[in-house]
Amino acid sequence: MYKNTPLFYSSKGAGNPLVLLHGFLESSSIWDPFIDKLSEKRQVITIDLPGHGKSGNFEETQSMDLMAEAVYNILQKIEVEEVTLIGHSMGGYVSLAFCKKFPTMTKGLVLLNSTPESDNEERRKNRDRAIKIVRKSKNSYISMAISNLLSVENRELFPEELKKLKKEALSFSEEGIIAALRGMKIRTDETSTLTLYNGPKYIVAGVNDSILNFTDIEIVADKTNCIFLPLSGGHLSFIENKGELEKFMHFID
Repeated sequence: MYKNTPLFYSSKGAGNPLVLLHGFLESSSIWDPFIDKLSEKRQVITIDLPGHGKSGNFEETQSMDLMAEAVYNILQKIEVEEVTLIGHSMGGYVSLAFCKKFPTMTKGLVLLNSTPESDNEERRKNRDRAIKIVRKSKNSYISMAISNLLSVENRELFPEELKKLKKEALSFSEEGIIAALRGMKIRTDETSTLTLYNGPKYIVAGVNDSILNFTDIEIVADKTNCIFLPLSGGHLSFIENKGELEKFMHFID
């Protein structure tokens, strides 16, 4: 519990803790295919961020700082002092917020299909449009939003995976979805946070990502001194590039 709200997490394995943070309209279940092997050599902690999965919702606006504090609360509870974080999309935003608030706890940082940059004006307007659509029809929004994360070709390659994502997201509350959209809209630019962080840091990007421009992310990786790992596929590397991502996750300390 945090702020009188339930927070779901799991922990498996021992030593050298790795925290895995999912993205928007996802839950900790996206990491299930990776946990068994990873936990053979280290402690693997997965968390349902507020308003997602089995975790409750705190505020009408779920800021990235608030989500980072929720992660910190869990780590304090299980007595973990230092972690490497891998954050997918929104989970990357939360990882950066955590790094900024708790730098001495951050041993390593991986942005997976994510960016340190804040929303531009167009994306902020898109968040507002999304909120209106969610209020009108949450189910339609979820189906559309998740489908748009993959190219048409990959939608045909991974129909069961998309179906599973959509089914789980349908269980999330309208309030939780809107709170996260508001939080992402107001998040601050953390490029300087990433630049100044002197631990191991990586950006993993999909060449055909429909959400984040690959060339832009490559430039960000260069100017923030991150190790850059390009992958074929789009925004859902944990589905589209499972094998390559698994090898990378075993590589990082």
